[in-house]
Amino acid sequence: MVWFLDPALWMARFGGGLSQVSAAPPAVATQRLVEAAGADAGLDDEDAGWRPISADAQRDLTLVSQSRMQKLAAFAWERNRLANRLIELPLAFLLAEGWRLEADDAEAQGWLDGFVRDPINRLDRKFKMYARELALFGELCFQVFENEASGAIRLGYIDPASIDKIITDPDNAAQPIGVVVRRANGRRKLYRVIIVGADDDSFGPAAIRLRQGFTDGDCFFFRVNGLALGKRGRSDLLSALDKCDAYEEMLFGEIERTELQRTVLWDVTIDGADQAEVDERAAKIDTPRPRTVRVHNEREKWDAVTPTFNASDSGEALRNLRNDVLGGSTIPEHWYGAGGNVNRASASEMATPTMKMLTDRQTDLKHILEEIGGYVVWRRRAVLDRTTDPGDPALQVRAVFPDLATKDVAAMAQALAQTVTAAAGAVMQRLMARETAVSLIALVASQLGLKIDAKSELAKAMEDERAAAEADAYQEPPDEPADPGVVPGVVNG
Repeated sequence: MVWFLDPALWMARFGGGLSQVSAAPPAVATQRLVEAAGADAGLDDEDAGWRPISADAQRDLTLVSQSRMQKLAAFAWERNRLANRLIELPLAFLLAEGWRLEADDAEAQGWLDGFVRDPINRLDRKFKMYARELALFGELCFQVFENEASGAIRLGYIDPASIDKIITDPDNAAQPIGVVVRRANGRRKLYRVIIVGADDDSFGPAAIRLRQGFTDGDCFFFRVNGLALGKRGRSDLLSALDKCDAYEEMLFGEIERTELQRTVLWDVTIDGADQAEVDERAAKIDTPRPRTVRVHNEREKWDAVTPTFNASDSGEALRNLRNDVLGGSTIPEHWYGAGGNVNRASASEMATPTMKMLTDRQTDLKHILEEIGGYVVWRRRAVLDRTTDPGDPALQVRAVFPDLATKDVAAMAQALAQTVTAAAGAVMQRLMARETAVSLIALVASQLGLKIDAKSELAKAMEDERAAAEADAYQEPPDEPADPGVVPGVVNG
């Protein structure tokens, strides 16, 4: 059972403290919420008053459940060590060595560096926090502030918990065009989602009409773990919250069981004593302290009794639960400090799916940074009244991250040498075209970080070959005169 979706279970688990913050009023669970007419100027939804034929059309959590998910994810990250590792371990691989926004144009590169190191933005320090909250809450939203004189961009972070609704294009349900945010004073603000490279001609009449009502500014909105027809993101911890909590409860249970097993009960037997004598002796006996002397006669016998629960080893149950949580996040068991039955060969193979998942999240972060960086360059050029060719390679923004794992350079160099030898042999035997051979070599060289265009590289090699052949061509020396003393064209004597 997903207990965090049930208000009753939620209150039973956390009591009056946390539940008072996050539990919804009882009426929310049964009463349909309806927006007040005219509350959103410019939001004349064509589907207002209609409901889906089937509940299967719901692709997102309810607003109450979305809020509870976000609060629980933050709570688990802070208090539960297993949940914390599910978030922090990928972050360390992705961002521990930093990142950089790059552009070939020198002026654009200066703009990007200034944007990243702006005293308010400080993305070089804050982006790890943003990436953490993207994993915890499934969403990332920035309000955009622009300097009208220079076009410089600053970002303001919008708490995902304050997002009431995501408005999508009526003609394209997968495209968000607006964000509705509820402020602390209860007032709602409408932000227009920035779509770099798109203008009003990119939308239909209904979307244009909706976007004209978003008058409180522009914003970036990103989400992960969502569906194409969904509007909200989901936490990386959503499916693991219950099991992380159960794992922690099992650990505390083991601690309590261990403490109980360390307790000692003194069993005192008095031979031949009646009940009155036993009661009298019991009233006089005190629990002996450690390192004390106890003296009694042969009628009195003392035995130290420790509890025996005959409980099966719970280590395997803990491991199974832990592996289910780790496996659901594609994290190997030995990455959480448990060696298990893992050797070096199996550990290397087990890391492959994890690296793919980390690469997938790294790609998401790259797209976020490149979209924001591209907008920064575009706005600066727009303010300077410079025409911008979207296809100009010099203005394309790249987010560069270090490799996720250290590569075995020696092994890759050996593989490259073997590939070159095999490809050259295939060309000499006329079993492979030269361009195909160069493509094969380029594929292996790309694992070392070298990108080669096979066609242009082959053209350069053939040009170098022709130049070398011309330089080495044999040239016939001029004929020498028969008589060394006779100089042609000069009359001697």
